[in-house]
Parts: sequence; structure tokens; C-alpha cells
Amino acid sequence: MLETSGIRMHVTERGQGYPVIFCHGFPHTGFIWHHQVEALAGAGFRAIAPDLRGYGRTEAPADPEAYTNEAVIGDLLALLDDIGAEQAVFVGLDFGAQLVWELSLRAPERVAAVMVLNNPFAPRPPRPPSDFWTKAAQRHFLHLSYFQEPGVADVELAARTREFLGRVYYSLSGAYHYLDTWKNPPGLGYLDVLPEAPEMPWTWLTQAEFDTLVEDFERTGFTGGLNWYRNLDRNWELTAAYAGAKVEVPAFFLYGEHDPDMEGFSGRDPLATMRAHVPDLRTVIEVPGAGHLVQLENPQAVNDFLLTCLAGLGLGTATVSNRG
Repeated sequence: MLETSGIRMHVTERGQGYPVIFCHGFPHTGFIWHHQVEALAGAGFRAIAPDLRGYGRTEAPADPEAYTNEAVIGDLLALLDDIGAEQAVFVGLDFGAQLVWELSLRAPERVAAVMVLNNPFAPRPPRPPSDFWTKAAQRHFLHLSYFQEPGVADVELAARTREFLGRVYYSLSGAYHYLDTWKNPPGLGYLDVLPEAPEMPWTWLTQAEFDTLVEDFERTGFTGGLNWYRNLDRNWELTAAYAGAKVEVPAFFLYGEHDPDMEGFSGRDPLATMRAHVPDLRTVIEVPGAGHLVQLENPQAVNDFLLTCLAGLGLGTATVSNRG
């Protein structure tokens, strides 16, 4: 447990060497990186997977406005200070991907490189995100819109935590086409549109792994994570200074062949857009058959990607001081 920028943060840490910090999304905790944490620690890196603000055993502020990217980036920078590192490599997925892309704009001097799964960089849009999802949500169910009203999704998902997590993880995997949820009309709940999940264990998720994730959310509920969605417009407002900015740090990208974010949430040609705005994009890899949770669905492919990219960076020992 670390004291960061005003909150207590729980981190999982393994190994010694250059720091690599893993940032998760919704509805996850730092545990979803456990395959990568062990692999990188075994290869001589200091692998750190925090439960981000509002998740797991990290504090969840009551104020919904406390969940902006700017605030969570403050947590990550405080984490770097706490471990005494001038820089780290940051790995992100889902909201964690958006977080590390923005971190590379706000504090590039603290970022040795970014390694992103499934969520490519895109420039700041000309209008707030809600302008886009509000129109879409008038035609069909869209979780981005459904999650906005405080207390609605919070109650639905917390009442059926185990069922929801099973359904949403399965729907986001390569075994299902997540955008089929868009075939449902507006006005429904999330559990009304998600498919039934197969019984555990799955080929890529054991019963014990699933139980670990369920137990965290049964304790905390989902409000902390949902508050990240409720700040999408505020994040847009807070990044006006970065309109048109390019990511200048070394970047590496991997995505699942069947990832729904690549298909439905990242524009018509997400790879071309990313290449145009990330001039030091060094690697782009597609993982056949995988979906959104690629680091669980095919951990070997993700571990190989991370270790190969880290080797190519030629990183030495991090600048670290002993802090009591």
C-alpha cells in the first residue's frame, strides 16, 4: 500500500530492475496482468501492477470528478516518485491505454516508452465524446451512454456481480462478437444485452482467477470504475492544450484480431491514424483469434511482445533512490 497523490494505492510488485508499470481498464484490477508481472519479473524487470483509483484495494474517492485522467496520472507520477524512479515503461489496456497515451503527452520526461494493447492513440476530437455516443445511443444500446447516470448501472451490476463479470469477460473475448450488443434497443440494462457465459473454467481463465476478480468487485462494487466513464467529457475539456499533439516517446502496439475497440470504437482506420500521430511507433502486432482481454487470452504472445520490445529499448538500470 502506497500513499500517492492524496489516496492510498494498492500495488502488486515483483522483481528488481527497470520498472514497468501496468495499467488496467474496466472492469478489472491489477490482477489481470499477473501473467505479465511474473514473466517480466523473471526476466529481470521490476513489474508493478497497481489497482488504479477506484478499483480493488486502492481508495475510491466519493466525488465522481476525482476520476479524471489528470487525477490518475497524478497517482502514477506519485508512484514513480515513491519508488524513486525518474522514468518507467508504461503498459496499458482499455482505460489504462488511454491513461498511458495521455501520460506520454503530459509528462513525456517520465515515460521511457509506452506499450499499448488494443486501444490505439487518436488525436483529441473536435467535439466532446458525448456528442458522438448520445446520437448512437438513440439508435441502439450503448454502454458508454448507459453508464453515465449515477446509481443506475452501479446497482444493476453490483446486484449480480459474478454473473456480470462472466458475461462481460466472455463477450469481450475472441469467442464472441461484442458489437452484437448493438443489435439491442436503447432503454435496456447491460445484463439484458450481454450473452450468457459458458461455465468455468475457460481455456484462458481458470475458476481461481475468475474468483479473485469477483471477490474484489463483490467487496467494492463498480462505482469507482463507472466514474471513469462519467469523466470522458471532462477529460476532453482538460486536454485542450494537447489538441493536435503527437506522442513523441517510443511506442509499441499489440491488438487482438477480434478486439471490439479496434472494430467499433477507434475510427475507420485506427492504425493509420495512430501511425500519423505517433512518429516513434516501432511495432504493431496482431494476435490471431484474440479479443479485448488479449493478455489473458494469449499471455504467451503478450509476454513475448513485451520482452522483445523491452530488449529493443536497451534500457539500463533505472535511476532509483532509497526512500523510506
